[in-house]
Amino acid sequence: MLPTLAEVLRIPVVQRARPRVVVGEDLLDVTVRWVHIAEVTDLAHLLRGGELVLTTGIAMPDSADELRRYVQDLASVGVSGIAVELGRKYGAESELPRALLEAARDARIPVVSLERETRFVEITEAVHVRVVNRQLEESRESERLHEVFTRLSVEGARPERVLHEVARLSGCPVVLENLSHQVLLCELGGEDPEAVLASWESRSRTLRSETRTVHDASMGWLATVVGARGQDWGRLILICGAAPSPRHSMLLERAATTLALGRLLERHQESLERQTHRTIIAGIVDRSYSDPQEALVRARAVGVPLDGRSLSGLVLRLPDGGTGLSAEARLADGAEAVARACREVRLPALVGSLDDVRVGVLLALPRGRDPEPQLQRLAERIRELTGTGPVLAVGSPTDDIREVRRSFLEARQVGDVALRQPGRLLYRLPDLHLRGLLHLFRDDERLQTYVERELGALLAYDARHGSDLTEMLRCYLEAGRNKALAASTAHLSRPAFYERLRRISRVLGADLDSVETCVSLHVALLSLDAVRDRLGPVDG
Repeated sequence: MLPTLAEVLRIPVVQRARPRVVVGEDLLDVTVRWVHIAEVTDLAHLLRGGELVLTTGIAMPDSADELRRYVQDLASVGVSGIAVELGRKYGAESELPRALLEAARDARIPVVSLERETRFVEITEAVHVRVVNRQLEESRESERLHEVFTRLSVEGARPERVLHEVARLSGCPVVLENLSHQVLLCELGGEDPEAVLASWESRSRTLRSETRTVHDASMGWLATVVGARGQDWGRLILICGAAPSPRHSMLLERAATTLALGRLLERHQESLERQTHRTIIAGIVDRSYSDPQEALVRARAVGVPLDGRSLSGLVLRLPDGGTGLSAEARLADGAEAVARACREVRLPALVGSLDDVRVGVLLALPRGRDPEPQLQRLAERIRELTGTGPVLAVGSPTDDIREVRRSFLEARQVGDVALRQPGRLLYRLPDLHLRGLLHLFRDDERLQTYVERELGALLAYDARHGSDLTEMLRCYLEAGRNKALAASTAHLSRPAFYERLRRISRVLGADLDSVETCVSLHVALLSLDAVRDRLGPVDG
């Protein structure tokens, strides 16, 4: 950053000249690009703007009109100020001409009188050393920023990390918003989220500009457009105060370029909106927010108000494999389909992936309204967009943001079980009957002991011989002990299937014609499914 006129006046060699500001004490924050020594009045055509004109005044005209024209010519090229050494034309104790001072005041050009004779060359050297050093420092800083953001681009850094670097290098909060002025990501650097993000959309809409980078001194916001190839998709905003430095602008623009490049290189990844929603949902489920109010503030900033709403956790459980797409691509497609369905049905919701096979949805519905019609329409639209493979599970509603975690955990459990018995549009815990009950108790050692007692011998036999007797037993029981139907389901002839049933009976020491025995074995098989689907203990 170039030195200001105020800084120049504090340089020791200038101080020795006893400078006194006679016009424009409120204009000393103007930057000085160079010092130009001039003893002629016809010099405007030699200047480029930003110069401090240094003169003894010896060639200044005596006519008031010519003095005004002299000042006006300097103003037209944008000089930083005029410094006049007294003692040559104007006596050491005299005042500068009134016409000169009035013209400078009208043109808003600072005028400084130097009351002691000094070597102008020493002033120019001292100022130019500072100017050149600042320019070198700016060049080095530009190179450092280039290295930082080039490395982030090459590494394919996620947008969260890019914003983290901007906040670290600037010491200021930074926000990435979409074209609808909703917050996609933010790095607040310890600032209060309520103070930074409150009424974000309405405040952001007041910041408008025809240029890609703009600063609003009243808001203290420095903003630049994010996008590439003529497709802008957001803005990056640095909350840096009333006077950002050129380094701030350079930093913000480098970061915007990195974000735009990352967007171009994305393949089958979540959109930034999905990533933002996922982060908020994860923060609620994992209880990462020290204050639940922060989750409400962040959700409101992305256009999904949660306070004063009935909240429900929904989980879209994807089937395992079988689509030819990578897990990441399947998950991204599923999340975008659910988000689209929520928009079309006009349901306010946060939508983001929970893990490799689940998409989470946090619905925020008005209190006191029956949610069933909207949920049915949402489920129908999701089925149209995703097919019959995934299942949609709904957790119990709550009015308390702190209870949303329990709603999501319930929906996750329901989705895992419902995947084995698809057919409905959406599932709740009561819809799962015995399977749902067994799934809830899948971590109980007593249930696991029961499975081993009923089926352990058959499972061990299959393991030793590489046979499929456990699956044959499942076919028999799911066919309602109808042997002909079970043989057909197992794609075996009746004699071959009957032989397998006799072998199962011998291994288990059980009468497969007994209804009670078969009920017990069927419950054990369902319990086995629940135990095998176990994803770790779920606490409250």
